Amino acid sequence: MRDAIRRSIRWAQAGLLTNACLVVVKFFAGIIGHSNALIADAVESSADIFSSLIVWMGLSIAARPADEDHPYGHGKAEPLAAAVVSLMLLGAAIGISIIAVRDIRTPHHLPAPFTLFVAAGVIMIKEILYRRVSRVGREVGGTAIVADAWHHRADAISSLAAFIGISIALLGGRGWEAADDWAALVAAILVAVNGVRTLRPAIAGLMDEAPDRSVKERVQHAASGVDGVRSVENLNVRGSGLGFYVDLHVKADPKLPLDEAHEIAAKVKYAIFAAVPSVVSVLVHMEPYKENRKLSEDPVLSLPAV
Repeated sequence: MRDAIRRSIRWAQAGLLTNACLVVVKFFAGIIGHSNALIADAVESSADIFSSLIVWMGLSIAARPADEDHPYGHGKAEPLAAAVVSLMLLGAAIGISIIAVRDIRTPHHLPAPFTLFVAAGVIMIKEILYRRVSRVGREVGGTAIVADAWHHRADAISSLAAFIGISIALLGGRGWEAADDWAALVAAILVAVNGVRTLRPAIAGLMDEAPDRSVKERVQHAASGVDGVRSVENLNVRGSGLGFYVDLHVKADPKLPLDEAHEIAAKVKYAIFAAVPSVVSVLVHMEPYKENRKLSEDPVLSLPAV
């Protein structure tokens, strides 16, 4: 899990550096080239800088080991960071919309042709960054890093909208100046959709929603395969950051001595660790296994009628 967190932090840092450079390029290109869509895109990218910082901080806190005040670790910092990033996406969408609507109502100059090349370059860089960060997020199962990846995709989409709007404005000439503002408004809607999309898994992580069924099935299979285990019941798995916490009831022969039952519990724990490396803690409750008796043999139900 620590390796996964280190990889996530590295990509958060890469995103931070990339966004800082792109904000400067897009902002000055938008001002010099009279492209409001590109300026709005720079505003969205500035939100990306803060989101990358938040992801970086959230992952750093989540990597801290458990302590006296946080006996279950600091894993919740990761989905909390994802939720903040998602809300920032929604905030960026609102900000872009306000700027776009204002500029649609205000006449302005046609954008300069060179702004097309700036927008195209940004699209390529951010799409590549999205694909790399998204792949890392899927591999490590991190909601914050996935949210940060969608922030890069949102930036690529807003740059694409700027590219289309600038192209229409340049081809249409006078009277089509507002085309890039309408493009910025469309981009704001897409950014808002991405914000909502990434907010849901973040809230799910904060609410201890059960992970994908495949995780529970792998845990069940690993525990059931241990010698001496008769059955597995009350299996629960919850996520915390990039890891999982597992608790389950294991039934074994009731005639086993306490030390042998304890040994089975230890084997179950390590079998789960081996089957699902992202599990950080396993709590095993041992119970005596009893054969199901027939209904007629139940001493309560077979009492003579009075």
